[in-house]
Amino acid sequence: MPTMSRDVRQSVNAAEWAVRVDLAACYRLAAHFRLTDLIYTHISSRVPHEDSHFLINAYGLLFSEIKASTLVKVKLDGTIVDDPTGLGINAAGFVIHGAVHGARHDVGCVMHTHTTAGLAVAAQRQGLLPLTQHAMRFTDSIGYHDYEGIALDVDEQARLVRDLGTHNAMILRNHGLLACGPTVHDAFDLMMHLERACQAQVAALAGGAELVTPSHDVARKVARQLMSKDALGAHARD
Repeated sequence: MPTMSRDVRQSVNAAEWAVRVDLAACYRLAAHFRLTDLIYTHISSRVPHEDSHFLINAYGLLFSEIKASTLVKVKLDGTIVDDPTGLGINAAGFVIHGAVHGARHDVGCVMHTHTTAGLAVAAQRQGLLPLTQHAMRFTDSIGYHDYEGIALDVDEQARLVRDLGTHNAMILRNHGLLACGPTVHDAFDLMMHLERACQAQVAALAGGAELVTPSHDVARKVARQLMSKDALGAHARD
């Protein structure tokens, strides 16, 4: 862990510090649930009251090492505003996260993963199938972005934004998963559902038995039910 020469908490306002704490906790949860790919994926959060700035991980730290004070503040154009560790950021993180934060002002947090199950479904032509309740949550509300190589080209941002559209989840074909939401909590919750849906799909297809696929009408009904806060509470108790 790099040594920092100043107290980051004392140099930011209370709202930014609270988001930093939430974002750092999300990184630790991602590590706990094995959603990491060493240092090569990212979770970002918009800085409160600073619409053109977002926070992202310093390049080189494992998710289990990330703290509220090590997060890097970046402008939407990729300019680093504050880098407490001096490690810089992953350029692909700026391209993907800067694109979403720049286009979707309703999005506070963006989470991108390279899990085994996510990569597997991203490589399957049919994409996410409505095989489980977790997967049906994404009926008619998930985007797909074709692979263009490592996300280092700024001109890919326009296509990422186009393919995400108004959705809060997207499968990056041959690459991984993306989930976003108004808060860090919302993005993490959605990513966990998407990850579980992918895990179940890979397991079901690997089992070799005939699959039961609900109708599109049923899948849409489940998606509507899960959009309701009351239904989400009931789902959590089931």
